[in-house]
Amino acid sequence: MNSKPKNKGLNEKQVLELLKTILPKTTSDLNLAGRIIEAFEDEFKLKNQSSAFEKFLEKCELPDLEPATVNEVKTQLATAFGTGNLKIEIDKKEKALDVELKVGKTTFSGHIKVKPLVQENDEQEIKLKFVPFPVCLPADLELVWLLAKQENLTNEEAGISLAKVEEEFWLSKAGQKAIRDRVERSFPEFIARVPAAMLKEVNLKRHYKEPETIKSMRSGSK
Repeated sequence: MNSKPKNKGLNEKQVLELLKTILPKTTSDLNLAGRIIEAFEDEFKLKNQSSAFEKFLEKCELPDLEPATVNEVKTQLATAFGTGNLKIEIDKKEKALDVELKVGKTTFSGHIKVKPLVQENDEQEIKLKFVPFPVCLPADLELVWLLAKQENLTNEEAGISLAKVEEEFWLSKAGQKAIRDRVERSFPEFIARVPAAMLKEVNLKRHYKEPETIKSMRSGSK
């Protein structure tokens, strides 16, 4: 017997689209409807920025507090969140970096503690290989971006992860700056600009930023 698909519910983006459709129909106060939608968008962005910040602090490698190591972490933080909104201090007593990120009137804070790098050993799991994962847009099936996915991911799972990263990228500091610079919010621009680290987090990889056309070969046999 075929199992019924699971209902995963609506995500934030889908709820926002519903609000944009429903609110103007349920209230004559369009200014109020606009403020509600704007407030939801702000909370949505804040939630994603908070999640990205916490995830970065959790995964960031800090084997020591040597100047070169600290500078490398500072560079990573500045690239991800911008220099103007960050405050980073060294806590030698606790052997950690204290980090503050200001987003509007909200301040996120956390610590990156010194921890030794994980050493490889014979008992470690086998590292999964990356396999080809070419993607294209429905409107142009012959224009292909050459990506890769870890071999344990299905094409459907990799596609879902790619769509999620695209959404997160446009909400990130770099994505918002690109939009302000009048960059079109499109898949080609996303692939060209998304940091490799964001793709790596979901076990994807980009080989080239520019797409390639499919080459049709003629068989020489009769």
